[in-house]
Amino acid sequence: MKTIIAEKPSVAREIARIVGATKREEGYFEGGGYAVTWAFGHLVQLAMPDGYGIRGFVRDNLPIIPETFTLIPRQEKTEKGYKPDSGVVSQIKIIARLFKESEQIIVATDAGREGELIFRYLYHYIGCTTPFVRLWISSLTDKAIREGLRHLEAGDKYDNLYLAAKARSESDWLVGINGTQALSIAAGHGTYSVGRVQTPTLAMVCARYWENRRFTMEPFWQLHIAADDGNGEVVKFSSSEKWKEKEPATELYNKVKEAGTATVTKAERKEKTEDTPLLYDLTTLQKEANAKHGFTAEQTLEIAQKLYEKKLITYPRTGSRYIPEDVFVEIPKLLAFIGNLPEWKEKVNQKAVPTRRSVDGGKVTDHHALLVTGEKPLFLSKEDSIVYQMIAGRMIEAFSEKCVKDTASVTAECAGVEFVAKGSIIKQAGWRAVYGEEEKEETIIPGWQEGDTLALKAASITEGKTKPKPLHTEATLLSAMETAGKEIEDDALRQAMKDCGIGTPATRASIIETLFKRGYMERCKKSLVPTEKGLALYSVVKAMRIADVAMGSLKATVKNLKAFGEKIVVTVTSRANVAVKATIVCDYNRKVTAISSANLVKGGASVAFNNIVIGGLGKASDNAAYTIGHTSAFSDYTVAGTEKITSKIKFNDAFVDGVKTLLATEYKTVWEDCMRTASAVDKTAYDFSTMAGLMLTKDNSTATKNKLAAGVLNACMVAVDSWIKVNPTTAFATVTVKSDMLMQRLW
Repeated sequence: MKTIIAEKPSVAREIARIVGATKREEGYFEGGGYAVTWAFGHLVQLAMPDGYGIRGFVRDNLPIIPETFTLIPRQEKTEKGYKPDSGVVSQIKIIARLFKESEQIIVATDAGREGELIFRYLYHYIGCTTPFVRLWISSLTDKAIREGLRHLEAGDKYDNLYLAAKARSESDWLVGINGTQALSIAAGHGTYSVGRVQTPTLAMVCARYWENRRFTMEPFWQLHIAADDGNGEVVKFSSSEKWKEKEPATELYNKVKEAGTATVTKAERKEKTEDTPLLYDLTTLQKEANAKHGFTAEQTLEIAQKLYEKKLITYPRTGSRYIPEDVFVEIPKLLAFIGNLPEWKEKVNQKAVPTRRSVDGGKVTDHHALLVTGEKPLFLSKEDSIVYQMIAGRMIEAFSEKCVKDTASVTAECAGVEFVAKGSIIKQAGWRAVYGEEEKEETIIPGWQEGDTLALKAASITEGKTKPKPLHTEATLLSAMETAGKEIEDDALRQAMKDCGIGTPATRASIIETLFKRGYMERCKKSLVPTEKGLALYSVVKAMRIADVAMGSLKATVKNLKAFGEKIVVTVTSRANVAVKATIVCDYNRKVTAISSANLVKGGASVAFNNIVIGGLGKASDNAAYTIGHTSAFSDYTVAGTEKITSKIKFNDAFVDGVKTLLATEYKTVWEDCMRTASAVDKTAYDFSTMAGLMLTKDNSTATKNKLAAGVLNACMVAVDSWIKVNPTTAFATVTVKSDMLMQRLW
C-alpha cells in the first residue's frame, strides 16, 4: 500500500477520487492500493519555552536558545493554558499508522516551502523511515493530478526547500520568543509581542503615521492659461514653476492676463509604447484587490485558496509573475475559454497570437503566475467572482498587444512665464481595451510649431497646499513589504535586498492580520493606523535592529550562471544578525588532481622501457610515436568536464650518445656482425643510424629482418644495461603528460 498525504481534507478528497480510493475511513480514504489522508495545516509545531522547562518571563533565562528544537502536536488555548489539540493528536496517530504500514509515502501537501515543512515536521515527529516521493503540481484539475502522479519526483529533491522553511521557522521562534520576553520584561507590565517580520512591518506603518502627522503643509501658487486651438476649442496650460509666496505669483498673473498671447518655444511629438502588464502573483493580486475593491490581503488569499481548491485557478501562493514555455503552449486554449465567458465576450481576439512578455521560465520559482484553469466558474459568490474575473482579465491583458499612443508636449512663454501642455491620442488600444481604458477622454494637442503665436482665451491663478505621504493602506503596505529594501540607507544592503523584501507572498497577509489581532494597528476606512500600543512598541524598538526591515529578510539567492573550474562554496551572512548564515556549494567542473599508472604505449599496446630505447636511438622523430597510458584521478564534481590528454617522450641526449658510444666500442663486434648480416641480405651497407632506423620499420613478414632485429636488439640491450649500471641516477628519458585540467611531469 502507498499513502498519499494532502494538506487539507478537500484536496485529499480530489486526489482520492483520481486514484480510486473511494472507501471513507476515519481520517483517510482507502482503495486502489492507496490510502489518502490529510493534515489540517501544521499538525506539528515547535515547542514553546515551557517545553524546555522554562516558565514565565524571567530576565535570567534570556536568551532562550535550545540546543535542539523539540516538535510537539499543535496546541490550543484553554483557561488553564495551552494543551495539545485532541483532534490533531487523533489525526497524527492515524497518519503514523498509515505511514508505518506503507511501502511508500506520496507527499501531496501544497507545493511550496510551507507545504514542505508541514510534511517534514510531521514525518520527523512520528519518527518515520518509510521512503517518500513528491507530488508537485500547480493546479488541482484532474489532468494536473494525473500528470503529477505519473511524474513523481524524488523526495530529497526538495531537501533545501525544507531546510529553508525550517530555518525560517526556527529563526522566527528565536526572535519572537526572546524579543517578546525581553521587551515585556523591560516594560514591566503587559505583553509586547515582536517578530522577525511582524515588527519591521509595524515599524513601517508607525514611521509613515508619524511622517504624515508631523508634516507641515505649505501653500503654493500656480498660474494657468487657456489657448485657442483654432477650431473653437481651448487647450489648457499650467506654469512649470510653483511659487511659495502669493505676491510674486499675483504680480506675474496680472502680466500674463494683460499679455493676451503666448509664444510656442518647444513642441515635441513622440510615439509611446506601453508594454502589457505582467500576470498576477499573489502579492500583486492582493494589492489590486485592496485598491480596487477594498478586499483585505487575508480575504484575497482566502478567496484565491478557495478558487484553487475548486480547480478554477492555479496555485495561489506564488511569488512569480511569469510562466514557462510549456505552460505558454496552453495559453491560446485558455484565452479561448475566457473569451466564451459572458464577462469577456468580444474582449479576446481568437485569431491573435498571444504576446510573450510574461513568458520567462528562468523567472519562475516554485510556481508560475496565476492562471485560470479552464474549469467553468459556476455558483460563485460575488467576492469569489470578483477575484476570479480579476485573474481572467489580467490574462487577457497580459497576452494582448501593446498599447501605442501619440504623445505631445508643448511649451509656451507668456510674460516671462513658462507654461506646459501635454496630451496623447491612442493609436492602438491593445491591452488597455480590455477594461475600456481607451475610451477615457483624450487630450488632443494641435500641431503647433516652435515660434507659433497663441491667442489666450483665459488666465487664472490657483492656490494649493503641499501634501504628506498618505497613511499606508494594505495595498501600499504589501508593496512596502515586497520592496522593503528601497529605503535602507546602506547601499550594499539595499542592493542585496532589492529583490527580497520581507515575508513571502504566502505569509504577508497573515503578518498584517497578526498586527490587527494583537492590537498594534487598526483599519480606518482603507488606511492603516497604529494604536497606542503599536506606537508604544515602536517607540521602544525603532532604534533597534529588530525594527529594521533588513532583520526581516534573512534570505539570499545564489544563481550559478556557469560551472566553475573547481568547487566554490558560498557562505551568506546576515548583516542584521551575523549569527545567521547559510552555505551553498555551487556547480563546478571535475578537476584532474593526479595522473597515475603511466605506462608507455605504442600502437595501442604497452611497451617496456627497453623497447623504447631501441626506437629512440638516433631517431628523434620516433619519440612522438610513444604515448602514455594513464589513469586520471578527479575531484568530486557536479558538472562533467571533457579531459583532453597529450603526452610525449624525449630520450635524453646523454643517454643516446652514451649508448651509441658503447655500441661503437665495447660491443663493436656484435654490432658489426649484425651489419654484415644485413648487407648480405639486402646488398646494402648499413651504418649505425641506418641500422637503428631499420629496427623501427622492420617487416614482420621477413624472417631474416626479424632475426636481424633480434640481433640488433640484443646488442643494444647489452649496451643499455651497461650504460644504466654506470649511470644509475641519471634520467634516460623525459615523459610529459599534458591535460587541459592538469600539467604533470611524470619522470
